[in-house]
Amino acid sequence: MIEIKKVTVIGAGTMGNGIAQVFAQAGFQVAMVEIEDKFLQRGFETIRKSLGLMVKKGKITDDQANEVVSRIKGTLNMEEAVKEADLIIEAIPELLNLKQEIFKRLDETCLAHTVLATNTSTISITAIASATKRPAKVIGMHFAAPVPVMKGVEIIRGMDTSEETLEVAKKMVHAIGKEYYVGRDGPGFVGNRVFPMFLNEAFNLLWEGVASAEDIDKMATLSLNHPMGPLALADMIGLDQLLNGIEYLHRELGEKYRPSPLLKQLVAAGYYGRKTGRGVYKYE
Repeated sequence: MIEIKKVTVIGAGTMGNGIAQVFAQAGFQVAMVEIEDKFLQRGFETIRKSLGLMVKKGKITDDQANEVVSRIKGTLNMEEAVKEADLIIEAIPELLNLKQEIFKRLDETCLAHTVLATNTSTISITAIASATKRPAKVIGMHFAAPVPVMKGVEIIRGMDTSEETLEVAKKMVHAIGKEYYVGRDGPGFVGNRVFPMFLNEAFNLLWEGVASAEDIDKMATLSLNHPMGPLALADMIGLDQLLNGIEYLHRELGEKYRPSPLLKQLVAAGYYGRKTGRGVYKYE
């Protein structure tokens, strides 16, 4: 089995910066790639804020937080960032064509042994792997949000994913202090056959005026013991990301995944959640 020393994360958004943080916390050297400097800086800002909360809670020291950040190198040059990586994790928007384009470029640039993982929540691993000449080394590693807090990682095998690649993914999940469950390739896999329906129905409740956003979220925290409500979580994930995923499931699996009119309306207005300062809720 290959030894993982260097990890590259493609994307510094909500999921990407969280993934970069947990690998850096576990002692790995990490490169975090973005297409614009403002997105990269926003990613580092989120990481520092997350680590700052850990310092306040006494989980780590200031020096340890600074050490974690020092292990993450931000860059706009993807080819440079991946050429020596042992594991690459893609965390970009849920668009098949975009993911295939990125994986084709990764396949042409990175080392022969490099494992190519996708954090996709809904899109076929086999379809993404088809853009490469190494489908045996392509796998799904879907992290739960917020990544630094949540324990679970869904590992998804594509049609051609090798046993060695699966074992590498399992080993890496444990190396960063998390646990995994394994799903078969198919639209939405395990977690995202279930969870987007929960989030989408929360938007329907708000659209129909059944309850306020605050009360819908309180239902989940008080009665289901969730750490945060579905609408607040959707704002954190990004409403555009959520809508892309639900629309894909709607196309693949039918009417039960029809996106809420309110979710579509908010995205059309450019209200994507925390990253834009407004979603279901307003943010500073």
